[in-house]
Amino acid sequence: MKIALIGCGEVGRCYAQAWRGRGHEIYAVGELRDDAEMQATVGGYGAALHAAPGPWLADADIVVSAVYGHAALAVASQALPHLRPDALYADFTTASAADMRAAAEIAAGRAIAFADVAIMGAIALLGDRTPLLCAGTGAAAAAAFASDSGAPARAIAGQAGDAVRLKLLRSIMTKGMESLTVECLVAAERMGLRDALYEVLADIDRTPLTAFMDSFARSHVLHAPRRLAEVGEAREQLIKAGLQPLVLDGVERLFARTTRGIEAARAANGGAPPEIPDTLPARLAWLTTLARQP
Repeated sequence: MKIALIGCGEVGRCYAQAWRGRGHEIYAVGELRDDAEMQATVGGYGAALHAAPGPWLADADIVVSAVYGHAALAVASQALPHLRPDALYADFTTASAADMRAAAEIAAGRAIAFADVAIMGAIALLGDRTPLLCAGTGAAAAAAFASDSGAPARAIAGQAGDAVRLKLLRSIMTKGMESLTVECLVAAERMGLRDALYEVLADIDRTPLTAFMDSFARSHVLHAPRRLAEVGEAREQLIKAGLQPLVLDGVERLFARTTRGIEAARAANGGAPPEIPDTLPARLAWLTTLARQP
């Protein structure tokens, strides 16, 4: 495959090396940087360096965009008019879903396959073995190419933008867990209780994550008021330990919002608990009404 790479930062370099190792040709690179280091990198690929998308893209079987997400739509708009109809445009950026869909519409207008490729993990840790999720008209082709090159990749049904949406939903979970972990472990270390904390968290290790999440969402509708009080106590414990709660402040606000929703539903139901079926879809639907911005 002849590959044109637009953007030669961490992501671009990682995959360029992997693809060349599989016998593919990186024949050209689009990159604003033209310093000695970049020239040496691109020269090492045996590729030509270009400052902007242009007619040089017409020779590509695959054009890979690895620029910053905020620039992805503008780059796609400049690049797509130069591609052959049988080429694949694979967007590896973290652009917004709206921008990804807009770029896909431009590609569709030129009968070019477009793949929204979400990198589902940290390149710094896993390199080209980081899982990839692909959506859009070119999803199957992009996933097949990535898999043949050694990356764990799969295509999903849906339109361009859905892969990056899933990536960002995953980020809510992982970055939230990361933040809570930092806040919790700092406090445990401060109190000399880190080893003991690991022991009392052992039950969580025995439960599949998705089952744990579903259980939380279902029980949250019933027990948010009681748990709100516990969150407040945990927050006070951090303050007494001389620590500043940040993540826990957000946790407290969420539990408070749900508590207000339960109280309003009780008032509307003559003091009786809200009648919400004990199913995950029903309880998420009710929680969604609270989460919507006014």
